[in-house]
Amino acid sequence: MAKVISQDTFDEVVKENVIEFSMSPNDAKEETIKQFEAQGINLANIIKDLNINADSGKPVLNETIECLQSYMKNKSSNEDALLRYLNVLNEECQKSIPHRVLASKNGAQSILLSLLEACINSDDANSNTDVLEAILKCLNNLTNKQPDIFNANALALARFLLDINTNEAVICLCLQWLQKACIMHEINRQNIMNANIMQQLKRFISKENGKILCEVLAVFRYLTLDDDIRVEFGSAHENACQIAKEVIQDLTALLEDFEDTNILADLLLTIGCLAVRQEICLVVDEAGGLKLVFQVMANNLNSVRLNREALKLLRALAGNDTVKNHIVQEGVAPLLKEILQTHTSNENVVTAALACISTLTLRVKENSKSFFDTGIAETIVEAMRAHPRHKTVQRNGAWAVRNMVSRSREQCDIWLSYGIEDLLNIAMNEHPTVHQDIKAALRDLGCNVELKEEWTGTAEKKILNS
Repeated sequence: MAKVISQDTFDEVVKENVIEFSMSPNDAKEETIKQFEAQGINLANIIKDLNINADSGKPVLNETIECLQSYMKNKSSNEDALLRYLNVLNEECQKSIPHRVLASKNGAQSILLSLLEACINSDDANSNTDVLEAILKCLNNLTNKQPDIFNANALALARFLLDINTNEAVICLCLQWLQKACIMHEINRQNIMNANIMQQLKRFISKENGKILCEVLAVFRYLTLDDDIRVEFGSAHENACQIAKEVIQDLTALLEDFEDTNILADLLLTIGCLAVRQEICLVVDEAGGLKLVFQVMANNLNSVRLNREALKLLRALAGNDTVKNHIVQEGVAPLLKEILQTHTSNENVVTAALACISTLTLRVKENSKSFFDTGIAETIVEAMRAHPRHKTVQRNGAWAVRNMVSRSREQCDIWLSYGIEDLLNIAMNEHPTVHQDIKAALRDLGCNVELKEEWTGTAEKKILNS
């Protein structure tokens, strides 16, 4: 069994080398590592790149936390010193997860929350926001990828700040703190939802401040994550439904109030994340969402991110068959063809567009005809030809082809004239993991395809006919 030591033991030896032998911090660390490795000690659990104070030999991270503890204990009012300590702590926490974990073990979270509470309760809390911002930056970096430290006290302070503060930077930092608490932590998401956070966030859903709006939208999306492997079942679907019930109509209406493509892309992405049920898709449609989405896409044809998110949203809304037919009836086919032609070289947009086409044409002959009549078949073939090595493009293209021709066999000759058969055969050899999808397209095109029976059972005992 390998021998191990604690971080404190390692740091003490480094300190001894700095103080007793007048070594530089780097030399002291190298010597300490050599010493322990020579003794057969496994240093895998040790943070070896901690910044060391050349005068004291102590890690800067540990010293800074001790200084903050002293600041709190002595009830000091030296804001310049406090800002200096907070900036150092923030820089150290940005370096790596081990640095943040060590800071938490040394009590950084409780100290920062105490400082935050004291700052909120002070008489000049709203006039001097420098300290408040510095504390929130530290809490953001400390919580990043270790959401377990976000507790009930932290949530209460975050909610209180959202209620009382009007400073844009403070509100954004507070919202970012909530986002980091949601990532990979189901309990935090449930606690935030149970705290009735929606009522506080709804007031930021307006055209008044796009920066704050984007942060609020990110909070909504993070509340719908299902990425915590420690729980058997998450509440992502329930959270999405609850948030959609409160804000989906307001978010849809905001699509006509902004011109910034990043804000519009965030709105489209968020609406798509919340459209998890058929009735929600219908609400977006009834709120005029389809026309607004088409308008946004037409006005920003050259925006890669915006069109990618718009295509994903249309595909999500098409989960409702009524809305799907309405999307095609409203004239999406020419628009999708134009987007494919504009972004043929961009594999992400092409992937999203082909997936959207495959969904809109699935099991609806009339929709397939609407797309085919625009001449989109040649555009799809050219898009697939432009990305022969991209597996998802080839798979989604095969889906689109199959869904368009499966109930409209009269299209097959036109498709074949564009060379789709050779293209699909090449893709099948290049990407064997999606060969079933490609074979389905070839089959419905009427091409020769070898269908292999994957498994045939054999009975252990035969039944004899009497």
